[in-house]
Amino acid sequence: MSDTGATKKVMRRIRRMAAPKDRAQMADMLRDSATGGLIDADALSMLEGVLEVADLQVRDIMVPHNQMICVRSDAQPGQILSTAIDSGHSRFPVQDPDGEKIEGILLAKDLLNLFVLNRTGAFDIREWIRKPLFVPESKRVNVLLKDMRVGRNHMAIVVDEYGSVAGLVTIEDVIEQIVGEIDDEHDIEDEKNIRREGDRQFLVRGRTRIGDFNDFFDSSFSDESIDTVAGLITQHFGRLPRRGEMAVLDGFEFRVMRADRRRVEAVRVTPPEREAPAGDSIAATEQSG
Repeated sequence: MSDTGATKKVMRRIRRMAAPKDRAQMADMLRDSATGGLIDADALSMLEGVLEVADLQVRDIMVPHNQMICVRSDAQPGQILSTAIDSGHSRFPVQDPDGEKIEGILLAKDLLNLFVLNRTGAFDIREWIRKPLFVPESKRVNVLLKDMRVGRNHMAIVVDEYGSVAGLVTIEDVIEQIVGEIDDEHDIEDEKNIRREGDRQFLVRGRTRIGDFNDFFDSSFSDESIDTVAGLITQHFGRLPRRGEMAVLDGFEFRVMRADRRRVEAVRVTPPEREAPAGDSIAATEQSG
């Protein structure tokens, strides 16, 4: 068949295609397009993310209240600086002295300005905080993204139906639902599967093989039915866990630090109270799937 004939055949097929009736049918059409080579796998994943975001509510992606890293409004600069260094975060909700209300958002760069200015006298954090954006946990994620872009907000405080703080969400959390995980300067380095973060804390990639994990931590997790740390955590929950969820297995505390709608990317591991492993890191091993 000539090129002209093939083109006409494709055009006739396109004209016969009906508009998708719903998002599920649209997703099927996108997958067919990927199978036919019209779009690549990365584009398919991103487009599926766009469709899925429309079905998500803020409560589905937020960091729960009990996992939020906050500072108190009566804290001193040194205490706040310590929290910023330990967490690696760039924004912090500021609670009242009783820890019941969120008074604002503190940016780490503003804290840095405070030390650069070397101000003396009484310190009042209220001079440095920004007005917080409060959103209901039932808000649609795609609507939240639009609101955050318009208002130039990078963090929102999530409240429940009674007005109590339910958690927080960042614009990075929202974007990652579309494009997948976004690595930053505080994420685990590409060449390392296990990285020491403190005396008894380690950041572990989900793809780390159980055998490598056991060798590093002198543990004895079975790899008969699962191959990776991500599989171990998912098997425990019976589903894909969300960021911030925690499990204790054989004395090891596993806290999910990064996860998307398909896999667990990274967990923070706290071994049992015993001598921590001597190694600083373990090189990545190739893991398919």
